[in-house]
Amino acid sequence: MEGIQVQKHENETIKPLDPEEFRKQGHMVIDFLADYYENVEKYPVRSQVQPGYLRQRLPESAPCEPEPLEEILRDVQKDIVPGITHWQSPNYFAYFPSSGSTAGFLGEMLSTGFNVVGFNWMSSPAATELESIVMDWLGKMLKLPNEFLFSGGGGGVLQGTTCEAILCTVVAARDQMLKKIGRENINKLVVYGSDQTHSALQKAAQIAGINPNNFRAVSTTKADAFGLAAEALRSTIEADIEAGLVPLFLCATIGTTSSTAVDALNPLCEVGKEFGIWVHVDAAYAGSVCICPEFRHFLDGVENADSFSFNAHKWFFSTLDCCCLWVKNPGALVKALSTYPEYLRNKASESKQVVDYKDWQITLSRRFRSLKLWLVLRSYGVDNLRKFLRSHVNMAKNFEGLIAMDKRFEVVVPRNFSTVCFRISPIEIGKNQIITMEEATNNFNSKLLESINESGKIYMTHAVIGGVYVMRFAVGASLTENWHVNLAWKVVQEHANALLNMS
Repeated sequence: MEGIQVQKHENETIKPLDPEEFRKQGHMVIDFLADYYENVEKYPVRSQVQPGYLRQRLPESAPCEPEPLEEILRDVQKDIVPGITHWQSPNYFAYFPSSGSTAGFLGEMLSTGFNVVGFNWMSSPAATELESIVMDWLGKMLKLPNEFLFSGGGGGVLQGTTCEAILCTVVAARDQMLKKIGRENINKLVVYGSDQTHSALQKAAQIAGINPNNFRAVSTTKADAFGLAAEALRSTIEADIEAGLVPLFLCATIGTTSSTAVDALNPLCEVGKEFGIWVHVDAAYAGSVCICPEFRHFLDGVENADSFSFNAHKWFFSTLDCCCLWVKNPGALVKALSTYPEYLRNKASESKQVVDYKDWQITLSRRFRSLKLWLVLRSYGVDNLRKFLRSHVNMAKNFEGLIAMDKRFEVVVPRNFSTVCFRISPIEIGKNQIITMEEATNNFNSKLLESINESGKIYMTHAVIGGVYVMRFAVGASLTENWHVNLAWKVVQEHANALLNMS
């Protein structure tokens, strides 16, 4: 009898999704995060821990008995927070931003809370239909050609990341081409980008079975501001055709990772059209700001591309992961990626009147990502989103102006958006050096960046562009204000002074 009572007690207490307990603990987590954001500037921006730190702090095995959330959150503060690099800090200027917002967080909460798996329309009609609507909204905000919208025979889909978007389009292009030339000729297919194109393209080509020897990273030059030149692409393609190879795919970039360089779409798309190449436009970082009329010209020529993508989780106030991909020919994705087992068969899919997004992506399962975009668009509105984006660009202009007032520093490449690539000028260093002036300059700037990042006051990352080591100052964190930019410049100057005095 006692055993039965114990069993009853256990059944009563083990409730993984009790509404009242969820309400109570949910408030605790929200309060914890609100406190975190109030105090985020107190933490070193780049985590200062050493590899393996967390294994030394946590037990070797999971607990047998439940632990209260209060205790877990204390351990989050004590053990997890020190190991976080604070991407949402207003003093974060590294890589590209992963901008958040109240609307983005709340949309993510709704998505996670409903926890639907929207692989096809039937599995959650709202998830599919809201995604289609939001992608058309965004497409119109970017003034994408009607052919990219559902109303024009195209359509948009939310992928996890740009890596997934590029892979899906490479696979679609591959299958289209192999249908023409025969699958036995897969080793003849060639994929093109520039030496500034994100490594996601090379990874996608590898996964898609493209011969590693047939990946082309066409050289860019300072004269073209490190954008891909159409003539360089053309000559590379002609050489491949002469060698008996088959041009397949071009990835053109609006805002490269290293320097935010821009590939001129009009001439590149003309070359793509001439040789029957699928042209994908990767605007992962800079696509967001193209909702502003003064930046839309960077997308001129996109009407002649086959697909276009940008990451809303980078600079559009939505949380990771949220990559927006549009294609002119959704059928190409469906033919390459669709499977239709018996257990997924249903009348809605067979009617051909609905979108089954499982056939537009690599995985079967998919999240309700459109909720957070919907909340961001509705909570802020297009006008305010433009204001947010412009404010970041203006902050980057301010930083650029501060650099110009200190003749020891120089901006290395033109600033297109809100990222500034700069360095200590070679004039200031290299005296009495055995190595070349350029090597000495690169080494000094590398030491300077590491010194700045070790301080924890701000965080920047680097790139090497045309052999030149640069520090990248990427403005875009949602909490950043102009005074943070001014403070960051003082930090740079202080560390530069200290290193120069030592040399």
